Amino acid sequence: MFHTMKQLFAPTNKDLRLRILFTLGALMIFVIGTGVQVPGTADVTVNLGFLELINVMGGGALKQFSIFALGVMPYITASIIVQLLEMDIVPYFSELKDEGPVGRQKLNQITRYMGIIFAFIEGFAFSYAFLGSGKTTIDYIYVATILTAGTAFLLWLGDQVTQKGIGNGISLIIMAGIIATLPNMFITAFKELILTSNLDLWLGILLFVLFVVIYFAIIVGVIFVELAERKIPIQYANKSTSVYANQSFMPIKVNTAGVIPVIFASSLLAIPATIAQFIKKDAFTNFVNNYLTYTKPVGFIIFVLLIFFFAYFYTFIQLKPEDLAKNLKENGGFIPGIRPGKDTENYISKVLSKLTIIGGIFLVIIAGLPIVFSNLSGLSSTVTIGGTSLLIVVGVALETYKQLEGSLVSRNYKKGYKRR
Repeated sequence: MFHTMKQLFAPTNKDLRLRILFTLGALMIFVIGTGVQVPGTADVTVNLGFLELINVMGGGALKQFSIFALGVMPYITASIIVQLLEMDIVPYFSELKDEGPVGRQKLNQITRYMGIIFAFIEGFAFSYAFLGSGKTTIDYIYVATILTAGTAFLLWLGDQVTQKGIGNGISLIIMAGIIATLPNMFITAFKELILTSNLDLWLGILLFVLFVVIYFAIIVGVIFVELAERKIPIQYANKSTSVYANQSFMPIKVNTAGVIPVIFASSLLAIPATIAQFIKKDAFTNFVNNYLTYTKPVGFIIFVLLIFFFAYFYTFIQLKPEDLAKNLKENGGFIPGIRPGKDTENYISKVLSKLTIIGGIFLVIIAGLPIVFSNLSGLSSTVTIGGTSLLIVVGVALETYKQLEGSLVSRNYKKGYKRR
C-alpha cells in the first residue's frame, strides 16, 4: 500500500492525481446536497424506523428530507432486478447479456429508466408518508419530482466519476454517504459515554476507547473475509507435466453474494412495515412490530433465515456449477482427481455450498451486530458497530484501491515496455 501511494505522488502520475481530486470534488457536492432540504418541507418530521438503512446509505439525507433523500437506492433496486432477469428468467434480458458490449449498453439504459421510475414511485410514497394526508395530489407529485430529479442528478454525477475519476461512481456515492455519518456517530458515542453518562469518568473513557477498538477490529475482520477465497486447482490437458507445478486456479470468494442477501432480507422484512404505515390498523401494526421486525426474537430469526436463503440463491445464480464444469471441459481443463462432467459439477456444488455456509454466517454476524449492540449498550440507535453499511464501505474501498493499483501497475508496465 505504501509503495502504491509513493507511485501515486510521482511526477509522471499527475493526471491520476487530478482524477482522484475530481472524484473527491464530486463526492463533496453529494455530501453538501444531502443538507439541502426539499423546498416547502421545513416542518416535516421523519420517523425512519425500517428506513434507517436507506438513510445511512444516503448520508442522512432521508432524515433531513433533502433533495437527495432517495440517494441511488432506486437504481440499485433496478440493477438487482435486471441482474435477476438476466439469469434465464426473461429470455429477452438473457439474450441482451449474451450480445456483448451492445447488449450491456442496452441493459444499462433499461436499468436507468427503471431506476428513475422506481425513484418517482418511492418519492411519491415517501411524500405521502412524511407530509401527511393534508396535502393535495399536486403537492405529492411536486415533492416526488424533486426527489426523482435528485436521484437522476446523482446517477449523472456517478457516471462523471466513473468516466473522469477513479472507481465506480455509484458505489463511491453510497460509500461517501455512509462515511459522512461516521463522525456524528463517534461524537454521539463520546457524549453518551463520557460527557452525559452517569458512569465514572475513567470508566466512560475506557468504554469509548473499547468501542473504537472493537469498531476497527470488525473492519479488519470484514476486510479479511472479503478478500478470503478458495482456490480450486485447475490443470489443462494441453500443458506438459513440467508445467503442472504452476497450475491454474479457479478462485471462489467466501462471500460470493456480497451484501445482496442482507439488502434482500431487509427489503422483504420492510414490506409488512411499509403496509402497516399506510393502512394504519392497530392490530396489524402491533403484529408487525412484535413478530416481523428484526429487533424482536421472531423477526430476527426470520431475518437470519432470509439471509441464508438469499445467500444460497444469489451465489448459485452468479456461479452456476453446471456452466463452470461445462466451460472447463470445453477448454480442456479439469480438476485433479475429479472426472470432467457431472463429477466436476457436483464437486463445485459442494465447494460452493460449504463456502456459502461460511459466507452466510459472516453476513448474519455483520448484520446482527448492530441489533445486538443496540439492545445491550443502551446507546442511541445512531451508534452501532458492524452492519450492512460497513460491509458496503469495505467492499467499495477494496475495489477502488484495486483499480488504482491496477492503473499504476499498467503505467509502469507500459513505461518498461517503451524503454525496450
